[in-house]
Amino acid sequence: MLRIGLLGAGRIGRVHAQAIISHPQSQLCALSDANSEAAESLAAEHDATVRSSEEIIADPSIDAVLIATPTDTHSDLIEAATRAGKAVLCEKPVDLDLERAIACKSIADATGQPVMVGFNRRFDPSFSALKSAADRDEIGAAEMLSITSFDPAPPPVSYVQVSGGLFRDMMIHDFDMANFLMGQLPQHISAVGTSIIDPEIGRAGDVDTAVVTMSYADGKIAVIKNSRRSVYGYDQRIELLGSGGLLQAHNILENSVVKSTVDGVVGAKPTYFFLERYMPAYRAEWDAFVTAALSGSAMPVTLDDGVAALAMAEAATRSAQSGRPVAMSEVLKPVAK
Repeated sequence: MLRIGLLGAGRIGRVHAQAIISHPQSQLCALSDANSEAAESLAAEHDATVRSSEEIIADPSIDAVLIATPTDTHSDLIEAATRAGKAVLCEKPVDLDLERAIACKSIADATGQPVMVGFNRRFDPSFSALKSAADRDEIGAAEMLSITSFDPAPPPVSYVQVSGGLFRDMMIHDFDMANFLMGQLPQHISAVGTSIIDPEIGRAGDVDTAVVTMSYADGKIAVIKNSRRSVYGYDQRIELLGSGGLLQAHNILENSVVKSTVDGVVGAKPTYFFLERYMPAYRAEWDAFVTAALSGSAMPVTLDDGVAALAMAEAATRSAQSGRPVAMSEVLKPVAK
């Protein structure tokens, strides 16, 4: 049994709490949050105690911590928890600053403690099945990847202002998915972004609509499309074209009913948001973490993966701002020690 301390009791913390209590080999023992009301409410639901993050990390009876706090606290908490001998699952991204994330990885690696980064989409049943089919060479050699990720509505500007921007906050999931499916980092990233949905997002220095093109050393190409608004629901699709065929992962719909009449063919919309779409992925992600932590096997998503996705977000941000392609070597060289 893995005894867990949950750091963060907000929306994503609640998602993780449900995964923890639902697993037969994990127990939610304590949780913390800067919002005492949120912490007390979640603790009461799951018979856990409310403590400070520092107290949870220092407690030798806690085996592992799940970090679901604001991004600017992630690196400090990862370092503190691994130094205290704890296994860690941390929500993405590792940090908003690439150099800080690399420093965090160095410190955590030196402790020898396992750290997993929360790129839950790798564990989505459809995306995982697509990856397995590609690995079995069912479509031959991969040549072109297309990832679509549209949110149903933009977040509040107050969130945008502290998020690190669309590329670090939203598209970072898709950068990791590209790495997961392609098995390598791109050589160059070209990005274009605009704020056509909400002018306030543009005034806050961010974009709400973006397209990124990535080129690889072996000639492969990947395209990522992000929008903060798709009025029909949460649009999450992947296409992988290979030398021998095509793999596709379609949207999860509200239901599978299709009505066909003389007037046309009508079906259900995609599920509305990530809570409905990705709950199975969050549960599978937690199961993978618990299995690795209890068995001593390697974590399936590492700090290396977290740093790689953040480096790609940095390259995309620079490209969108400068209007030119950015080489990954340009982004990583200044911080590679």
